[in-house]
Amino acid sequence: MKLTVLGKSPSWQDAGGACTSYLVTEGSTAVLVDFGSGALGKLRARLDYRDVDAIVISHFHADHLLDLIPLACALTYGPASQDGTTPPRLIAPRGSREFFAGLSAAIGDGDLLPNAFPLEEYEPSSRTEIGDIVVATHPVPHIGPTHAIELIAPAGGRVVFGADGPFSDELADAARGADVLLAEATLPDPEPGQCVHMSAAEAGRLARNAGVKRLVLTHISDELDLERSREIAAGEFGGEVEVAAEGAEYAV
Repeated sequence: MKLTVLGKSPSWQDAGGACTSYLVTEGSTAVLVDFGSGALGKLRARLDYRDVDAIVISHFHADHLLDLIPLACALTYGPASQDGTTPPRLIAPRGSREFFAGLSAAIGDGDLLPNAFPLEEYEPSSRTEIGDIVVATHPVPHIGPTHAIELIAPAGGRVVFGADGPFSDELADAARGADVLLAEATLPDPEPGQCVHMSAAEAGRLARNAGVKRLVLTHISDELDLERSREIAAGEFGGEVEVAAEGAEYAV
């Protein structure tokens, strides 16, 4: 299984960057995890969007899903609408039908997203097969319903994307023993009482507690000192740490 970083920015994009999105492939199966602003262009530089089997959304925040709108436009109005392309499954939390209808209405086209994708709502703790990849969801604390996304290869390799949220036992349990943990490191420093995001230090501590093999810091701005963030996380983790870079690939 191969993991490719399409976008690693937090809520505001890096210079030339994209918000959260990851491409995971195994054999002929291609799955996108989240699809934030700028992700469609990054995807098209690597893979034809017609070849995507499914898009899994972790939670209903703009920086994790807004490029569903241009993708829906491509599927609805572009050449893909005439060439028999099968749109990717859109797999999202409960309440997504109402959410995506409302988002479409807000941009003046109430049918765009509901009509562009075959939509599947998942339960907070769920397990779904997408071709050769198994996707499991795990509820984690954040603002609104939020889920860590676990991707499992046929040979047993595991990638866990922690979505957004604070250091928590729920996230540590979801990531337990993973080959790769994508953990957000939005905050420059830990903030007491913070219930929304993590710092690099907290991401490192989370990785240590979960016993993962490799930690990749993500949802982190290029306005921070990224090498210093990596060093801080490594000091807490005691294992291999990288800062996500767009285009970086990881074999699992």
